[in-house]
Amino acid sequence: QVQLVESGGGLVQAGGSLRLSCAASGFTFNTYIMGWFRQASGKEREFVAYIDQSGGSTDYADSVKGRFTISRDNAKNTMYLQMNSLKPEDTAVYVCAAAYRYRPTSYAGDYNHWGQGTQVTVSS
Repeated sequence: QVQLVESGGGLVQAGGSLRLSCAASGFTFNTYIMGWFRQASGKEREFVAYIDQSGGSTDYADSVKGRFTISRDNAKNTMYLQMNSLKPEDTAVYVCAAAYRYRPTSYAGDYNHWGQGTQVTVSS
């Protein structure tokens, strides 16, 4: 059974940092593209970042470039999102996802498996 379980969310002041984790099980983790998406209240889900199978290729939404860093540890079947210089507009539920495909993608429809999400709230 495929499972993606996020953790690390919480309440932080603007300018602060959080590190999200996504623990994967039930599939061969190192063969999947992994991604982070987020959905703020009343808004559509949006792409945040992806990382390829080896961790050698990453990409970010323009809104988080230079502040967020995606990484993965294939030995631990875990993906991370280090979020620095957080802003109130980063407030959202952050969800990790896995895509079984050759090329990385920022399109949510290409992702096969999704976690439940973790809430990140940034106060001003």
